[in-house]
Amino acid sequence: MWLNTTATPFLLTGFPGMEKAHHLISIPLLVTYISILLGNGTLLFLIRDDRNLHEPMYYFLAMLAATDLGVTLTTMPTVLGVLWLNHREIGHGACFSQAYFIHTLSIVESGVLLAMAYDRFIAICNPLRYASILTDTRVMKIGVGVLARAGLSIMPIIIRLHWLPYCRSHVLSHAFCLHQDVIKLACTDITFNRLYPVVVVFAMVLLDFLIIFFSYILILKTVMGIASRDERAKALNTCVSHICCILVFYVTVVGLTFIHRFGKHAPRVVHITMSYIYFLFPPFMNPVIYSIKTRQIQSGIFRLFSLPCSKA
Repeated sequence: MWLNTTATPFLLTGFPGMEKAHHLISIPLLVTYISILLGNGTLLFLIRDDRNLHEPMYYFLAMLAATDLGVTLTTMPTVLGVLWLNHREIGHGACFSQAYFIHTLSIVESGVLLAMAYDRFIAICNPLRYASILTDTRVMKIGVGVLARAGLSIMPIIIRLHWLPYCRSHVLSHAFCLHQDVIKLACTDITFNRLYPVVVVFAMVLLDFLIIFFSYILILKTVMGIASRDERAKALNTCVSHICCILVFYVTVVGLTFIHRFGKHAPRVVHITMSYIYFLFPPFMNPVIYSIKTRQIQSGIFRLFSLPCSKA
């Protein structure tokens, strides 16, 4: 095997058979991208600027917003390049780098949701020790651990892409690079690259979900032991936003997996559309959920947008 540094570039694909409508299709995608950038950017600004939000719960929310921004900024340039300019060529190095960040950030998002579940578990099941357990240092260590886990776990399959020979059509099925698309173009044994991602998904994403699920069983058990109905409602209300984000993320993961596994005879546009939903729906919904369900975020947004009026 050899290093493909001068090989033919890969060709990205928009919506096959709908090329004449690419400019029209790009409008809702562009609106969604801008909404994601504004929504998650606003969350990050509020959390940094408002001292009332300098708590572990909001630090983890900032990690989630940063991850969503990362996914958006990673996919947006090539998607809009294909839809606006029909710029389909992408070099191997750029393609593999994009695939690395896309897959790494997906694992990061799962890890951040797990960290947020840990935060809610400590806040409700062990409230007296909350401040001593979730110190700023420990929150930082958790964040670094989530990043390291994702980055290191994805690295082996992406590094190996550089050494695979590609002698097939070089046409990818999306407007961005995904590992599973690239390995289909390789003309050598790809057993490792097929099996390793399955192990990673089961060992991390599925395990994260199971831990989150059992942590909420313990949270619910603790809440049901609270005598006051108002206190029970207050405790559960602090978890609503996180639960909504979990559902949004894992439902899209299951939906994409279901389409790839059982929708082999479905039109190709269905697979492509589902991939866009997977990458755009959670980043779009997360700031909306927290803006609606979290009073402190609401207050921060009202203060932010009322500043010009107060000065007038």
